[in-house]
Amino acid sequence: MRILVVGGTGLISSAFAQACAAHGDDLTLITRGRPGSHPAPADAKAIHVDATDAVALRSALRGPRLRGERWDAVVQFVAFTPDQVRDDVETFAPLADRYVLIATAAAYATFDHFHPLTEDTRLSNHFWDYAKQKIACEEALVALAPAAGLDYTIVRPAHTYGDSKIPAYTGNSRHPWTVVDRMRRGADIVIPGDGTAVWTLTHASDVAAGIRGLLESPLAVGRAVHVTSDEALTWTGLYAAIARAAGLTAEQFAAQAVYVPTDALVAAAPSQLGSLRGDKMHCAVFDTSLIKELVPGWQATVPFSQGVAQAIEAFESNPDWCAVDEAANAMFDRLGSIYRAALQAAAAA
Repeated sequence: MRILVVGGTGLISSAFAQACAAHGDDLTLITRGRPGSHPAPADAKAIHVDATDAVALRSALRGPRLRGERWDAVVQFVAFTPDQVRDDVETFAPLADRYVLIATAAAYATFDHFHPLTEDTRLSNHFWDYAKQKIACEEALVALAPAAGLDYTIVRPAHTYGDSKIPAYTGNSRHPWTVVDRMRRGADIVIPGDGTAVWTLTHASDVAAGIRGLLESPLAVGRAVHVTSDEALTWTGLYAAIARAAGLTAEQFAAQAVYVPTDALVAAAPSQLGSLRGDKMHCAVFDTSLIKELVPGWQATVPFSQGVAQAIEAFESNPDWCAVDEAANAMFDRLGSIYRAALQAAAAA
């Protein structure tokens, strides 16, 4: 297939580019040209432009390297506002057979009871502007693409990790090594709530394979599809798996674990309100029937215990990745001290 990727250096987009390369696709990447953790496939063509600037993007697409090109699919990884999607419909309708918008499963509404999430679950997130903007992106695409003659598919990944991303509840976004560093030096491991909420993590390679498979499916046109693992872990189970991969014993993990409610985490880091109250504090278990129907044979194949061990090995092989977030460390130290003291006070009362 002839595929244009808008993005290509992020966690999922780079894995998707590798999946396309494995299929022998004719691949072009639109990036800003900044060096990153994920090298492009050797045979991929690269165009360096700010894809959020519609004028600059259209100029690049009309340039001598791309003039007259047409793609089977454009996969858009870096659209975060509806205006950008509106511009994209105008830009790509004459150039592509299908436009694939990478949206987010954080757009789904949350529930006060166990509710496996399907693609028909209503979209609503009042806490997180990122999710609200992605919902608006979907709405813009659905409203405009048919009239423009542009087929589309919407993909909703959930919490995704990989070699350059070690997942956690909070405090590791800028420097994912922070959680492993804390574990290995015996610091408090701050786990949300009482650790029993159930959460789904998916390896980037599995998400990428699902997206690539959807490009082969005519039945995916006009559909929204989430691409997630069937493996759901409690937050205690998730952190315990990271700890095992980091070399801790079960006894060490139990001694270092301290449970802190989301209210306290948001109070300590107000900027995280959206991603916590709007997403991670709720259970997230996904019905993956649709992706398996549309892409026969697809399933998530990387268990979290294996994927996180591979990620830790990748960080150890790249020492420059192993920076820690000192602000997050200070927050965790402070919260751990407060809640351990509270437990001691309760026991002594």
